[in-house]
Amino acid sequence: MVQLNFEKSADGLIPAIVQEYATGQVLMLAYINRLSWEKTLQTGKAHYWSRSRKALWLKGESSGHVQLIRQILVDCDDDTVIFQVEQLGGAACHTGHKSCFYRRLVGDTLQVEGEKIFDPALVYGKAK
Repeated sequence: MVQLNFEKSADGLIPAIVQEYATGQVLMLAYINRLSWEKTLQTGKAHYWSRSRKALWLKGESSGHVQLIRQILVDCDDDTVIFQVEQLGGAACHTGHKSCFYRRLVGDTLQVEGEKIFDPALVYGKAK
């Protein structure tokens, strides 16, 4: 198994940039630790470390919007990865948007780009 440099950060987490495999669109940024890295490699599904819950997190566990790994790129320092994924369900963001980067800075305001793919209140049982 490829060993990443989790020791570089005090919390043992490294960034995982997530791209849609077919288009290259950046969907989200999350963090992985050794456990989530191993689970991702074992299952072929993106696993992350939730900093807020302090727990392993299978992307799509609640929503069904799972990320299937198609390719993984590792940077030269072994401390950042790019997960190129097939995004099931069409949306990566818990707000219902395709990408977590759905807002564009225009002057001094944020402009929403695109429409929501799902209603978070229906998927998660509460507004996000």
